[in-house]
Parts: sequence; C-alpha cells; structure tokens
Amino acid sequence: MRSFSVTLLLPLSISFAFANTSDISIQKIDTQNQQRQLLQDKIREQKLNTQQDVKFDIQSNKLTLPHQEYPCYPIHKITLTDYSSSKTSSQFTPLLQATFKDLKLSFPHCLGGEGLNIVMKQLQNKILEKGFITSRVVATEQDLHSGILALTVIKGKVRHFIVEDHSKIARFSTLSAWSAIALKSGDVLNVRDIEQSLENLKRVPTAQANIEILPAQGTSDVGESDLKISYTQHFPFRLTLGLDDSGSTSTGKFQGSATFSVDNLFTANDLFYTSLTHSLKTKEDDNGKRGTQNFSFHYSFPVGYWLFSLDQSKNKYHQEVFGAFQNYIYSGESNTQKATASYTLYRDNQRKTSLWGGIWIRESDSFIDDEKIEVQHRNTAGWQVGLKHKEYFKHSTLDFGLSYKRGTGAFNAEAAPEELFNEGTSRFKLISANVSLTTPFNIAESSWQHSLKFNGQYNRTPLTSQDRFSIGGRYTVRGFNGEVTLSGNRGWTVQNDISWLINPARQAYFGVDYGKVYQQQSDSLGNELSGAVLGMKGAQWGINYDLFFGVPLHMPKGFRTSDVVAGFNLSYQF
Repeated sequence: MRSFSVTLLLPLSISFAFANTSDISIQKIDTQNQQRQLLQDKIREQKLNTQQDVKFDIQSNKLTLPHQEYPCYPIHKITLTDYSSSKTSSQFTPLLQATFKDLKLSFPHCLGGEGLNIVMKQLQNKILEKGFITSRVVATEQDLHSGILALTVIKGKVRHFIVEDHSKIARFSTLSAWSAIALKSGDVLNVRDIEQSLENLKRVPTAQANIEILPAQGTSDVGESDLKISYTQHFPFRLTLGLDDSGSTSTGKFQGSATFSVDNLFTANDLFYTSLTHSLKTKEDDNGKRGTQNFSFHYSFPVGYWLFSLDQSKNKYHQEVFGAFQNYIYSGESNTQKATASYTLYRDNQRKTSLWGGIWIRESDSFIDDEKIEVQHRNTAGWQVGLKHKEYFKHSTLDFGLSYKRGTGAFNAEAAPEELFNEGTSRFKLISANVSLTTPFNIAESSWQHSLKFNGQYNRTPLTSQDRFSIGGRYTVRGFNGEVTLSGNRGWTVQNDISWLINPARQAYFGVDYGKVYQQQSDSLGNELSGAVLGMKGAQWGINYDLFFGVPLHMPKGFRTSDVVAGFNLSYQF
C-alpha cells in the first residue's frame, strides 16, 4: 500500500511544492539536476585528463634548380632504392615524385653538380618532413652518361634501447616500456614514434622523460642508432582539494571536492584517480534539507598509439519540498559507467588525428521520501564513436571533435516511458561536435590570446530530458546563474574570450557567449541566451583560482536569473 500512496501523492506534491514559488515541476528539477551533474562530470574529466603534446618542428629551406648548368649530364630517369635491397624500389619512391614536383623537374633534363646536389637535398628534406630523421640519401659511384641517376636511401633503424631511471625508487619497468614505446628494435626510426612515446611517458603529471638518439655502440649495421630514455618519477600520490559555487541553491550552491590520484600505479604509465564532491550548506541555499554528492573514479593506460580508459560516476541529490500539509524529501541518483579506447591515426609536425570509441551504461532513479517514482526510472546503454583532430597553424591552434552516440538494448537497457508519446527514446541517435580555435597575439609588449569555442549537438531521434542540450550557466552560456536553463533536442553555444596574459601564472579575461536550442517542449520560455563575463584566473601560493563576474545580455521574457552573477573555483594540490 505504501507505493500506492506515493502514486496518489505525486500530483499533490508537485502542485503544493511549487504553488507559491515557481512553475517548475518535479520532473524539471530532476532534469536540471541530472544535466548539471553530467556537465560537471564532463568538466571534471577534462581537467583531470590533460595531456602534454610533444611536437618536434623540422625546418627545411626552399630549393630551386639552377636555370642552366655547364658542364651537365642529360638525365632522363632517376631511380631510388634501399641500401639493403638495391633490386626493388624504395618505400620512399613517392617522395621522389614529390621532389620532382617541388623542383618543377621534368625529363630529359641536363643536371650538373649543383643540380644533382639540389635534387638529393630536396629528397632528403621530404624524407625529414615525414619524420625519418636518421635516414639518408646517397649517390654511389656511377656512370651518368647512361642518362640514369641512381639514388640510394640508407634507412635509419633502431638498434638498442638504453634506459636511465633517475627516480629515487626505480619506477621504469618492462611494462613501462611495453605500454609507452611506440617502436621496437629493428624499426625504421621515425620522430613521430618518439613523440608518441614521450607523450605516453609524460602523460602522468609526476613523470618526466626525454629520449635521445645516439650513434649505435659496438658492432652495428649501417644506419643504426640507439635510443637513450631518461626517466624520472617523483612522489606518485597527489591529493587535490577544491571549492566552487557551481551548484544550485535548490540542492547546494557551494561544492567541496577531494581528488586522490596515483600516477603510474602499475608502472604502465597508467593514471588512476578517485574524486568525491559534496555540497556545503550555506545561507545562499534554499530553506530545508538539501544536498548533492558525487563519487567518480578513472583509470587509463596507453599501449603505443592506443589509449584505454575506464570511468564510473555516481551522483546523488536531495531537496526538501514544502507542501501545504507536510514536507517531502525529493531525491535522485544516477550511475554512469563507460569504457573507451582511442587510437592515433596520424600525426606529423602540424597535425594529429585520433579515432575513439566505447560503450556506456547509465541508470537513474528518483524518489519521494525514499519511495521510487517508477515513471522516472531510466536504464540506458549504447555505444559511441568519435574523431578528434588538432591542427597547428602558423599563429593558431585548432581543436576539432565529432562524435556519434547511439542508444541500444544492450546490458538490459529499458525502453523510455516517453516512447509512448514519441517524446523520447532510449534507442536515440545523437551527433555532437566541438571546435576550439586559440590565437595568441601581442599589443605593444603585452601578450594576449583570443579563444573561440563552439559546442553543439544534432539529434536524429526524439530525446529524453537527460540527453537534451541545455544552455544557461558557467559551462554553457556564462552570465547566468544556472538555476533556470533552456533545453532542446538540438542546440549550440559559442564562447568568445579575449585574455590578457599578465604573467605566466595569471591572466585576466573577458568573454561574450551565445547559445540557442531547438525542438523544445511546448512550455519553454524561449530558445536563446547571451551573456558576458569578466574574470581573473591563475595560481598564487599553490592555489589555482578562477574568479569572475557575469551579466546576462539577452534572455526570453520571464526567464529568471540574477542581474549580476559572481562565481569562483579554487583548488590546492598536495
């Protein structure tokens, strides 16, 4: 009979609880809390999973052939073979064709000593640009009167690895090398493999690494080199305490967090952390019992060009709802698990492209006085694939991401109640994209930076409230307190910032944001917001901080928010 009474009381609690405060229903409260928690999970992952990019620039001069040479040899063909196999064409033959194109060289052509050297230098430059920094182009003694110039490539190969572990307690193991090093003995040495290896070795914050190319010692074949790995890991345990006001007054405005991290836990260049976030009761919160709690953990490790990760996040919240005759505790909880694998498809000194994919499970429930509200139960699962690309321009850096998320019936996933009215489905199809363009510039002797960020999603099916795109708050459209948001099946935001880099540890910034949503519910107030923010962030006395003020610039009529929004984010790492 207890569950029957909840069914009867649910409509009453909705009407009584908000009759004198707002028109927000309990379902909207649940939606906003879950959307806020999903955004906070995403931001937390981005902060704790930063990766240091390693990139070696290879410079080459533009070369041109002399107009006329005398004496010269009439050459009608140039061949390229490997030193170890002179009877078959080299893997670098396509670069020879690119060399002809760069030099505008067509046959027959009369080449003298200078012209022959320029052809070899240009081919050498093309090989260097591809990252083969120890491979060399040579011309053996030959008779050029035949009209054929035969060039040979001596492939630079890896002979041995030399490891020097400078850690107080040795941390570099066979597993460290297996997971991090993207090449092996006998491979043709490519600087891109060294870049990938260094990124793997340095992916945990307490590790430092360097790789040197040395002449092979002792008996070795032509073109062989040794790689010397210098590795140091400091104290592997980290504790980070944080405080911010990113929560809601309905469930706890101030949020305290503690994150415990272990770097290189199994000597596999692996990263583990567990984080606990809890609301802190303040006078800014609404009256009554209310609070939030989040527990999450992450584990990831590389294997060459691969990166594997496991994540789990559990969120809880509760708030007291005031009725006409009695008060109720409305609460909710959600549990998200995901496993992801990514692979670096391509990298050079200007760009890097990665493909990733994974599976996920998400379950959520809502309660009134600890009694489950069955109509709000969700159990979904599915898969996701995506592409990430980074491009380095002369004065800018572009980051681009595109993903496709699909809900399925895997792991006992259940149909969503919204499917009865075609207002949502657990078998959804969702496309997401994000773009970030960062450009540094100078004004007089001051350093500045312009940052433009775009984030959006496009649905192929109706979406449940958890998967809709929401705007209004510090993570989407700044200048709003996040207590009320606009959401729709589709939407996008743009954040536009100008930063003054006062010194390496401090910067002031000004930003203007805009967001728009589409395919909303019928009771929505509007579909677009814009706001502005002015802030300061940096580090002082070991404390990382971000302090800001924001104001709304445009919002729909009836949209409730503060005239001025102030916010902060503080953290300290031990």
